[in-house]
Amino acid sequence: MGNEINRRDFLKAAGAGIVGAAGLGSLAGCGNGPAKENAEGGRMEYRIAPDGGKVSLLGYGCMRWPMIKDSEGKDVIDQEAVNEMVDYAYSHGVNYYDTSPAYLQGQSEAAAGTALSRYPRNTYYIATKMSNFNVWTREASLKIYHDSMEQLRTDYFDYYLLHAIGSGGVKAFEDRYVNNGMMDFMLKEREAGRIRHLGFSFHGKQDAFDHFLSLHDKYHWDFVQIEMNYLDWEHAKVPRNVNADYLYEELDKRELPIVVMEPLLGGRLASVPERLAEMMKEREPEKSIASWAFRFCGSYPRILTVLSGMASMDPLIENVETYSHFQPLTDEEKDFLKVIAGLMADYPTVGCTDCKYCMPCPYGIDIPGIFKHYNTHVNEGTIAQSSEQLGFARLKRKYLTTYDKAIETVRQADHCIGCGQCETHCPQSIQIPHELHRIAAYIEKLKRGTL
Repeated sequence: MGNEINRRDFLKAAGAGIVGAAGLGSLAGCGNGPAKENAEGGRMEYRIAPDGGKVSLLGYGCMRWPMIKDSEGKDVIDQEAVNEMVDYAYSHGVNYYDTSPAYLQGQSEAAAGTALSRYPRNTYYIATKMSNFNVWTREASLKIYHDSMEQLRTDYFDYYLLHAIGSGGVKAFEDRYVNNGMMDFMLKEREAGRIRHLGFSFHGKQDAFDHFLSLHDKYHWDFVQIEMNYLDWEHAKVPRNVNADYLYEELDKRELPIVVMEPLLGGRLASVPERLAEMMKEREPEKSIASWAFRFCGSYPRILTVLSGMASMDPLIENVETYSHFQPLTDEEKDFLKVIAGLMADYPTVGCTDCKYCMPCPYGIDIPGIFKHYNTHVNEGTIAQSSEQLGFARLKRKYLTTYDKAIETVRQADHCIGCGQCETHCPQSIQIPHELHRIAAYIEKLKRGTL
């Protein structure tokens, strides 16, 4: 406990000192000169935006901040932990923070606003989104926009996104943004300077992506956010998703800055199957498995920033280290990752990124928790596959025991009735009820001993 208190006291003191330094325009790097060298001897890598602003190659995705129970038993964001992590990120040169009204049960923007407002506004970039998934009226969309400003304690957005266009195709885009006049509104807000950069995040099929890029002459997109990592580069689950190499190449042709989301695929590329992890460790024994994924994304020059949803200090420190001593991948290393990706594509994991857009389930099922538990066992090579398998009884017992600990009985996969409400919200286009039923059937076979 004493070490934790000392660390927090140190970070708070460091943060207070940073406010003074940032006021002189010397630290956060928003076009004000290079970031100071970190105490560890590194320097955050920056990319230059078309307007001359300097954006940290590591961006903070505010979608997975830690939650705690309040006095009434409600899940709330642990603001003290968030402040601690933002202090560390900011003091190490991270200046891009990405949030949304939809993240963390609607609490992410307020937490980001609380943490970031302790620093001068011109020393960091805020990115948030028009997340009008459920109510598409102009009135409701305007409320989302103005509420975001209030929650984030700002009077302008540095980067503003149309959230997850492509889901539902072109018609959904037109209903959410065009027919209700919101595109015209956002274009005027950009003219007025309250939106500094206007873009969109994409999940969907290639024809939809091509259509949205065809609108560039009309809307003059300032940037685009895509899912990009070394697995999705050539192994995205088409036709529902598009390979990242295609997305990158099309945006590169138009010289559009790219913001990367899901560089680790919801953590899957930080915990790859054991055999593949051994191959990676043989080449870089001192580097983490996750660092390969972050170096991959940062090795492409059109990338403006790479978002990571860092939920605790450990991955934050590790990712800061990667981008403070950044080494782009060589062509040979890219070829090595292509081999790893090809092998990973053969593993039967569920393509869940733990975004929680499918939640809450009306029947209380912990959808991302179930998928995470299953994927972890597959990736670690501890999945019980057959009664003839070496150590089958031990693996079976481990899976069932950890499943009951990780997922409450009433929230387990066998309670899914197949209503499909979750599936319409999934940016990965996962057939969620099908996967839940598959896992439930697998667990039932384990219990009955019929594998």
